[in-house]
Amino acid sequence: MKCKRLNSLEPISISNWRWSYFLESTANAFSRFQPRPYPIDNEFLCRESSFGSSSKPKEVILETWGFKTDKIRQGRCACLVAGEITSVMNLVISPFNNYELPFFGADFVTLPNGHLIALDLQPAIKNDITHTQHVWDKLKPIHSIWQSSLPPGGDIPPEAKQYFSPCFLWSRIPLGDEGNKLISQIIKPAFNDYLNLFVELVSNSKTITQERSLKLLNGQKKYMRYRAEKDPARSMLKGFFGRQWTERYINSILFDL
Repeated sequence: MKCKRLNSLEPISISNWRWSYFLESTANAFSRFQPRPYPIDNEFLCRESSFGSSSKPKEVILETWGFKTDKIRQGRCACLVAGEITSVMNLVISPFNNYELPFFGADFVTLPNGHLIALDLQPAIKNDITHTQHVWDKLKPIHSIWQSSLPPGGDIPPEAKQYFSPCFLWSRIPLGDEGNKLISQIIKPAFNDYLNLFVELVSNSKTITQERSLKLLNGQKKYMRYRAEKDPARSMLKGFFGRQWTERYINSILFDL
């Protein structure tokens, strides 16, 4: 495959990528805000590699989609396929710190033993009700509808809890027909509900004071540092693309604040 994407906002070119519906929904939802390409170097727009035996190598494709608007500092999505081993969508939308907005985060991963589903409007400052209350009041009813229809995702590390809202949608879904049904009937509408609420919050947001902006910026930086340091995809990406490239990708693209 030869990647022909010229900027980050162009549609990804991976054929039969499992999570394409969700990225297309995101692009459509933000089209009203006149999005512009987020600056991403060509070496990160598209990257290919292979794994497995030399006689039967399997292809790895990673493409990065991204945008920015007047209120969104960076929206970016890492889209990866590695043969039949894994298919990944790692989407984070980061607002500018002069708006009282959460992060939008969706991490959908297919592994040999099932699908991992993580979806949230993540706070920059969890213990600050000015930052959280207006979001959680609207998000809690949405979460209660969809989480009850999904198998649980299991425990999350205690140090990670400060970076998730009480409305964190978290599930481990089996492969096969059962998982496909859950993705189609539960995950798709749940994603759209979370996304539509986030778009509503962005639309209605107003600029805040400089003092407040600095407080949010500190919270956003703390969140980004944690995500960069604890990124669970690090070892997989190193195996596919090497340590040096992976560290630059994680720190200068995925979590670049």
